[in-house]
Amino acid sequence: MTLNRILVIGAGFAGLWSALSAARKLDELGHTEETEVAIVNPVPFHSVRVRNYELPLDPTLVQLDAVLGPAGVRLIQAKATGLDSENHSVTIEHEGASETLTYDRLILAAGSVLVRPPIPGLEHFSFDVDTYAGACKLQAHLLTLPALPDTPGRYTAVVVGAGLTGIELAAELPARLREIVAQCDRDKVRVILADRSSKIAQSMGGAQHVIEGALSTLEVEMRPGVTLESLDGQSVTLRDGAGSERIEAATVVWCGGMHANALAAQLPVTPDPLGRVPVDTFLRAEGVPDVFAAGDCARILIDGTRPSVMSCQHGRPMGRYAGNNAVCDFYGIEMLPLSIDWYATICDLGPWGAVYTEGWDRKLVSEGETAKATKRTINGERIYPPKGGTREDLFRAAAPVVQTPPPAETRG
Repeated sequence: MTLNRILVIGAGFAGLWSALSAARKLDELGHTEETEVAIVNPVPFHSVRVRNYELPLDPTLVQLDAVLGPAGVRLIQAKATGLDSENHSVTIEHEGASETLTYDRLILAAGSVLVRPPIPGLEHFSFDVDTYAGACKLQAHLLTLPALPDTPGRYTAVVVGAGLTGIELAAELPARLREIVAQCDRDKVRVILADRSSKIAQSMGGAQHVIEGALSTLEVEMRPGVTLESLDGQSVTLRDGAGSERIEAATVVWCGGMHANALAAQLPVTPDPLGRVPVDTFLRAEGVPDVFAAGDCARILIDGTRPSVMSCQHGRPMGRYAGNNAVCDFYGIEMLPLSIDWYATICDLGPWGAVYTEGWDRKLVSEGETAKATKRTINGERIYPPKGGTREDLFRAAAPVVQTPPPAETRG
């Protein structure tokens, strides 16, 4: 018997919840015997990517078999390399072998990748926390620093890019480095956060000045209004309006922005400037029959006016609705439109605490340890699938509903 197939590409936040939501809807309709949900992912785990600035890193991984197995979702460990929407097929590769999979409905949830402009030395001498492997590589490098020659830049780390990821990593690094170096060398630790904007955390609205103050308390040097000109493994060159400055640094971490996975460009659509697939309120790729998209590789007007942002805050509900709607579309059932009428931002500031804002203008709600408690709830519980969850627990969590903000008592 040939099964119908709902195929999901990617097991990030959007992909994982797409698969679980689709499985939930099939179970509800009683069609699990005739239609399968399959998910293609190159590694056997779901990475809680937004925690890659933290230590330890092992808790940021969720083994896919433990989540997908109880839900009856088939895991195909491979890399998707090609999309053919006209012929309803996807090319995958695993261990050098290629295979073609067909689908009845496709959910593209391949996520985003770190943008790497052609800056001299960036490819070979920078680190990142974009992936679990990248975060592990950075930590392994930091652990080697005490064995390096005692140069002025041995314990200097430059973080380039002051978006949320760059800020969160820069806030963590002073304490991380001081734990690694000898007691007598702790005063040599130097962390610099550089960004082209005129202010560090310029987009953070009412929290901007709080973030600046926190970083100063943590002894992070802030360099707004500069661009990365080059790096060579021993130093970094920054440029501003007055000229170039060379800083000796053994560690440079690039946090320079995101772009949709290249698979999005293989669909016959006009992408947005971030390479994302435009989707309607049902998460259907505009003008591409039987294809849905969710998460970082999709652009939806999340509240009818503003485009979604590349975040788990939007990726998770986009996945839940995409999975549900892909099944409903296949069986000719009414789909559910996605609309989210609230927006919140929380930025971790390491040992100092955190800041929590609400609204697109980012009004400051809480700061310090109060906001840190909210961040712990989000990072450690809210964005994970039910730990040790049963089929019922997973399906309950995968329902196509929009969560409300964290409870007020955790926000202060």
